[in-house]
Amino acid sequence: MARKKTITAKSLKESLLKQLKTMGADTPQFEDLVNDYVSFYEIKNKLILDIAARGVSIEWRNGEKSHGYKKNDSIAELVKVNAQMLKILQQLHIETIEGEVEDDDDF
Repeated sequence: MARKKTITAKSLKESLLKQLKTMGADTPQFEDLVNDYVSFYEIKNKLILDIAARGVSIEWRNGEKSHGYKKNDSIAELVKVNAQMLKILQQLHIETIEGEVEDDDDF
């Protein structure tokens, strides 16, 4: 099985800033959006790790007789984060992201 490649937050930010500069849109407002995008990227990766670790359903317990399973809230949050990331890219007028990939030895 092939090793999963990931984009580092640093290389992602550099790539986005480079694209803004190329477009002549390297303004403080857009740079702030890039920072937001990178923050969402890091949150997205943590949500994915949580889903991988705990699964799509998680057990809850409020006592000896009160327990069961519920959906992992990270799934809904992941969808929201992805939607916000897409909105930021649209606002920046960026359709694709180029970046260096780095081996991810955790998988």
